[in-house]
Amino acid sequence: MAGILAWFWNERFWLPHNVTWADLKNTEEATFPQAEDLYLAFPLAVCIFMIRLVFERFIARPCALGLKIQANGPQKAQHNAILEKVFTAITKHPDEKRLEGLSKQLDWDVRTIQRWFRQRRNQEKPSTLSRFSESMWRFTFYLYIFTYGVRFLKKTSWLWDTRDCWYNYPYQPLTADLHYYYIVELSFYWSLMFSQFTDIKRKDFLIMFMHHIATVSLMTFSYVNNMVRVGTLVMCLHDAADILLEAAKMANYAKCQRLCDVLFVMFALVFIITRLGIYPIWILNTTLFESWDVVGPYPSWWVFNLLLTLLQVLHCFWSYLIVKIACKAVSKGKVSKDDRSDIESSSDEEDAQSLGKKTHVPATNGTSGSNGTNGYLTRTACPGEQ
Repeated sequence: MAGILAWFWNERFWLPHNVTWADLKNTEEATFPQAEDLYLAFPLAVCIFMIRLVFERFIARPCALGLKIQANGPQKAQHNAILEKVFTAITKHPDEKRLEGLSKQLDWDVRTIQRWFRQRRNQEKPSTLSRFSESMWRFTFYLYIFTYGVRFLKKTSWLWDTRDCWYNYPYQPLTADLHYYYIVELSFYWSLMFSQFTDIKRKDFLIMFMHHIATVSLMTFSYVNNMVRVGTLVMCLHDAADILLEAAKMANYAKCQRLCDVLFVMFALVFIITRLGIYPIWILNTTLFESWDVVGPYPSWWVFNLLLTLLQVLHCFWSYLIVKIACKAVSKGKVSKDDRSDIESSSDEEDAQSLGKKTHVPATNGTSGSNGTNGYLTRTACPGEQ
């Protein structure tokens, strides 16, 4: 991906029409980002991943144990050779016909077999301690990079006047602080893309993987076209809400329900204000209108603004789901689990509910029908996890 975009960068197909090859040849070494810089993100992504492993083992885990978060995972299903063979070799989600066949073969009722498969699927899921450690790592990184971004941006001219993102474009110097900010953020998302195969598996795995690809592509595209000034504004704006989200998850795993609810409400407010308010009024205004006035449209201008506009469409969708969950939390005091559940509903809870009931209750997967939102909705009773 980086190589393809670097080729476009070298060919200069995407730059403003008034920029000549001779101009760039004489000035690019001092002012223009170098395509080779993108390759630094790969080894740095590996370093970030290694730092994460150390952090989770020696910092997050002791913190979790100090909060009395148990290391044990979901309840294990009792051993059954026939069901285990079906689970490993045929399907983890048997249909009604197969369930009825297994019921006759084992002389078990269908509900018991459904419960076994649910427990067996949950058995492969990580413990609450692992989920807490993952959230604490992300919280720490987002807090660090957001703090760095704010400290860096408050000294820049384009934070206070976004038209400075386009004056003298593309001959804008790439400072060491700006380069560090961009490469570290890009490396982090590369590490997320790689670690998704080892992290907690959720039902929106493919959606999140495509989201990470889109994020990396947008950051890479903006870097190779020296749109890094407005890129830093986009990155800092998006990191603000992620801090509160991961904090809400940690509070939920620690069973601090009230704190979790407060943090989720704060997350929802910050998310909506930044993504539906500041982003279109501040970011899209400068990329669509101010850049048109200062630089004028050019090939990469259309691509960049198309990607940013599509991102705003996703913001609207995610905001709708977040508001929907927040309304449930306010009206009922808790919310249902959603389709992204990394752990399905507990069969023990269903057993307790069914003890006093003689009527048959169809087994469910513990979801409420809501969709995941870019990693913002996960299973728990805490709205911040939804």
